[in-house]
Amino acid sequence: MDAGRLVLLGLAAAVAAIINSVAGGGSLISFPALLALGVPPVIASATNTAALTPGGVSSAVAYRAELRQRWPLTLVFAACAALGGVVGASVLLAAPPRVFELVVPWLIGGATLLLIVQDRLAKPTRAGAVRAPTSARVWLVALGFAVIAVYGGYFGAGIGMLTLALLALLGSATLNQQNAMKCVIVASINAAATLYFLVAGRVQLVTALVMAVGAMIGGYSGAAIARRADPRRVRWAVAAIGIGLTLALAVRYYR
Repeated sequence: MDAGRLVLLGLAAAVAAIINSVAGGGSLISFPALLALGVPPVIASATNTAALTPGGVSSAVAYRAELRQRWPLTLVFAACAALGGVVGASVLLAAPPRVFELVVPWLIGGATLLLIVQDRLAKPTRAGAVRAPTSARVWLVALGFAVIAVYGGYFGAGIGMLTLALLALLGSATLNQQNAMKCVIVASINAAATLYFLVAGRVQLVTALVMAVGAMIGGYSGAAIARRADPRRVRWAVAAIGIGLTLALAVRYYR
């Protein structure tokens, strides 16, 4: 891939990481950018996962103040999610590429729908109104992360919204705290899936490295932007892109 295309993909990854920090749905930017530049769908999905993983890690670092009191729970959830991520990655590579082509418009459409209804899925409580979750609820949510992480390892667009929805069951205090935990959990899913993809040789390494640099820059700056930006406006802009992309890929793969 020539230098000009790599620069465009690096910018797309930076924008995707910022969007993930602010509102979620960043893969609706970076994944189609890979497709537009001729990367096969399965390889594009694996490369996109590998590229955005460092962005999630840098966002988690930027949110370290919000994570200070939530590390024990976050690490439990991240470990469960990592297991599911490996399962999802193995399913992606085991199935014929044509299967992924047929389901990807539905996956993107579903991720777009999640983006639209995110406010109803995850409603943080007011600061100071935190209630300690019961052990049963904690383990139920941990099991939920293991399940949704299978989807995260397979494709992953919208996994941030599903993560926030599960975290809402715990009664987390603020959106920033939920976002902080989300970044760690999603990064664990992506990291586990990325290791599987790398071992299987399904990642375009140079492309992923360039995109990873963009994602790290976007992920770290995105946490600061998230504290000031209106996530609803960002969400609706990305949702509009998702709707258009769903229709375009449906025409492309079903005609």
